[in-house]
Amino acid sequence: MLLRSIATVGGFTLLSRILGFLRDLLFAAILGAGPVADAFVVAFRLPNLFRALSAEGAFSAAFVPIYARLLVEGRVAAQRFAEDTLAVMAAVLTLAVILGEAAMPWIMRGLAPGFADDSQRMTLVVELGRITFPYLLLISLTAFQGAVLNAHGRFAAMAAAPILLNLALLAVPLVLLSFGARDAHAFAWAVIAGGILQFLFLAVVCRRAGLGLVLPRPSLGPNVRRLFRRMGPGAIGAGVTQLNLVVGTILATLIADGAVSYLYYADRLSQLPLGVVGTAVGTALLPLLAAELKTDPARALASHNRAIEAALVLALPAAAGLAALAEPIVTVLFVRGAFGPAEARATAEAVAAYSLGLPAFVLAKALTPGFLAREDTATPVKLGMVAIAVNLALNLALMGPLGHVGIALGTSAAAWVNVALLGATLARRGDFALDARARRTLPRLVLVSAMMGIVVWAAQPYVPKGTLGIVVLISLGGLLFAGLAQLTGAASLADLRRAFRR
Repeated sequence: MLLRSIATVGGFTLLSRILGFLRDLLFAAILGAGPVADAFVVAFRLPNLFRALSAEGAFSAAFVPIYARLLVEGRVAAQRFAEDTLAVMAAVLTLAVILGEAAMPWIMRGLAPGFADDSQRMTLVVELGRITFPYLLLISLTAFQGAVLNAHGRFAAMAAAPILLNLALLAVPLVLLSFGARDAHAFAWAVIAGGILQFLFLAVVCRRAGLGLVLPRPSLGPNVRRLFRRMGPGAIGAGVTQLNLVVGTILATLIADGAVSYLYYADRLSQLPLGVVGTAVGTALLPLLAAELKTDPARALASHNRAIEAALVLALPAAAGLAALAEPIVTVLFVRGAFGPAEARATAEAVAAYSLGLPAFVLAKALTPGFLAREDTATPVKLGMVAIAVNLALNLALMGPLGHVGIALGTSAAAWVNVALLGATLARRGDFALDARARRTLPRLVLVSAMMGIVVWAAQPYVPKGTLGIVVLISLGGLLFAGLAQLTGAASLADLRRAFRR
């Protein structure tokens, strides 16, 4: 059941990430990696942060356990709680958007302090921010509908919704640019179009599933107050990775032109395995743990171990492959139009740095539900604040000598600090321990992934450059990893087939 849910979420997320890559190829070809691209990245980072916190973390983490508990008591109580939540969210977020639009010049001075001395660039980033900021309202209401569906074991629709955003970001700019729209503004309006499409899609799916909700007068009942008390700290605990990336964006505006864009493209590349694996595992694991902890704690522990194995069996080889093939991958994907070889080298350096933290980013997604399923949102917040402080300190220390690469390295190191704190705290409480199977397989996965990375790195001079060479190297890496994993017992194809059949 768990692996099937992970596969459902991961499959749709994979399709979304592929379309996201096409979107980023278009973005790189039109805007390149300079002042205009930096301005759009900063403007999109603000609502995108809330997307990550709400759609992938804080709201679902706080909402699903309460809603699931009320479902046990009866469908009427759960529906009343959901409708009250919807009404309060809509009112609060509408007010937040209005205030954000008015305060955008000050918000952007905080998010992009390096632009403050360039009035033209600051004007552009404020304009773009005002266009994209209403996406916060749209994606938060979309996340609400997705959380309701997830609580009923329906994961596909919410996992598929980002596909619509990426389709909008591909199609809308091309249409608007053909009518003479300015480059960055066309992408900003595409964000809003994608948000509308996602919201309407989830509304239709909820209605057809018999989960349609009305919008009553806002009412702060006890369960709604409980939800928002947990959601606030949960936003930090579940969104440490995104908050660290925002810190990196702020500091990157203080470096050279293009630094923000280099980190953005590198982050997007590392987001493919993180989104497909980490988000899928976290989304599928939370409701399962919340239910099993009430009925069979031993089974819950086994499910948590299997989720971590499933995450690392993909994250570790992905990290090794990205580290080994960063520059040829970036070159094949992005070098065209306004994006040249110099931009590719700078981006590849950041990709390699982010790849060191990729397994930690994924593990954090798999460990955090261990707290949230027990309705503990405070502890991940405290640990997340420590990780954010470490990230800031490392970024400040490394950005001087290493530039944007130092920021990426600091973010990766902070991710490992966060994972160490999460795992140690769960273990100390007796809420998690690696079982015999995990203790046997995880070290082998590390070894096999490292061997695969070394081989594909060493094989680069012997394959043709370009797309064909990348396909050959990735195929070689995949076959080598699968063979070594089977040979060493790090991962068994037979076990995975049996799990999916169950």
